[in-house]
Amino acid sequence: MAFPLIDIGINLMHRSFSADRDQVMKRAQEAGVGIMIITGTSERGSRECAQFARKFPGVLYSTAGVHPHDAKHCTPNTIRTLQTLTRQSTVVAVGECGLDFNRDFSPRPVQEQWFEAQIELAGQVKKPLFMHERDAHQRFIEILKQHQGQYDRAVVHCFTGSIYEAKRYLDMGLHIGITGWICDDRRGKHLREVVRQIPLDRLMLETDAPFLTPRTMPARPKDGRNEPAFLPYVLKAVSQAVGKPEQEIAEATTRTARLFFGLDS
Repeated sequence: MAFPLIDIGINLMHRSFSADRDQVMKRAQEAGVGIMIITGTSERGSRECAQFARKFPGVLYSTAGVHPHDAKHCTPNTIRTLQTLTRQSTVVAVGECGLDFNRDFSPRPVQEQWFEAQIELAGQVKKPLFMHERDAHQRFIEILKQHQGQYDRAVVHCFTGSIYEAKRYLDMGLHIGITGWICDDRRGKHLREVVRQIPLDRLMLETDAPFLTPRTMPARPKDGRNEPAFLPYVLKAVSQAVGKPEQEIAEATTRTARLFFGLDS
């Protein structure tokens, strides 16, 4: 890959990377992934992400947020911690935040409460939102509309929804992140049509590693673990779906990510 890619979503602090994080990064860079953004999903996790990202300036960045699964543990002090973390130059977004009505690991009213708090935080600290939505499309839209004008940029990460849902998000000015889900003929075939509807200045690529290993890999890892080094498989699938060269998609999505996360400022 001649043009460096940006992986906008990696769970690099996941326990599956405990033994070889530095090697994972090295493999990613060798595969053409020049910048990686580590996803913060809890107060403790966000602190760990920020701390690790500081060790690799210009290569690693992180987000600071509370995933809806962990919303039941959120408090006003949590939001203050996130606010402090966002003052670090390597922390480039608020999130992963949002709604997950599929598993309901946190009660829905609690998810909504702390999703709104993080939307407000993003507006206060002038950082983009890195968002999660699963089986909660209508309520997710309603909450974002209630807070329209309070936040600037926002991305629905790991999008797996329908064309209808994608168009609604695009109409609201949101960005969309595409993962290896698009490489899965069993569950993600519809994304090939969806991705054709996403303008390249709203599209970003991610692995969501260690999850969602691309099924198009000729030899998948024995442990099934996804890595940022596998992002080119997502790129290839997107390129084939939209009928444009990989280089063009790489350049466009990297440019979009740089602008979205303020990496050129």
